[in-house]
Amino acid sequence: MQTSDRERASVVRVVPPVAPRKLAKVPFVEMADGRLQGVVSSGSDIARVYVSSISAQTHGLSCSTNNNRPCGGLNGGWQCKHLDALVTEAVLQYGVERVASFLRVEATDARELSAALNGTREPAPAAAVFSRFLRHLAYLELPGSSAPIPELHWFPATGVAR
Repeated sequence: MQTSDRERASVVRVVPPVAPRKLAKVPFVEMADGRLQGVVSSGSDIARVYVSSISAQTHGLSCSTNNNRPCGGLNGGWQCKHLDALVTEAVLQYGVERVASFLRVEATDARELSAALNGTREPAPAAAVFSRFLRHLAYLELPGSSAPIPELHWFPATGVAR
């Protein structure tokens, strides 16, 4: 039995972003570990970033700096501007249907999705998200090459036809 080139390639098809994203504001967004989570730039200090997340199960809200200082804008069940930016960029990246389904709410746009979240402050592992973001940044520094990178054998590749 022969395997196709695709089966041997260790790649999967990438779903392109729904719309262009503002990488300067939200350079990293993912739906992983049961949370919508990512890294959001500070609006007031170029050297500061926030790790923000929303739990898919409970809508627990978390936002803190990369060195674990809590965000002053996240109070009780009110979302801070970092969480709003995270939701907006997630919708641009994955589409409102996919993000709403992941967070288990019904919404037709980012604003409606944010309004449907009724969580409270819930601690989340910011260090793990920030570490994953830094690891992704390190790959940008690698020289261009078509040779495989062993640790990325699972990583989705673009241009793979199905």
